Amino acid sequence: MAATLSHKLVSLAEAADVLAVSTKTVRRYIADGHLDAVRLGRKTLRIKLDSIERIIDSCPVAGWRRTG
Repeated sequence: MAATLSHKLVSLAEAADVLAVSTKTVRRYIADGHLDAVRLGRKTLRIKLDSIERIIDSCPVAGWRRTG
């Protein structure tokens, strides 16, 4: 039976690019538990794409109001 890929993974730099933040901020999000990540070796860290989508969906723009 063939295994299916249920989780898409992206690199630290790709996650930072999608979220428009620095890689240091992505690491902070991981440490705070806001992003799910897996370590695939001693230096290789990958972030689950669904957790990036979750963090984007949790910050809607509809509630922002223009001041001035």
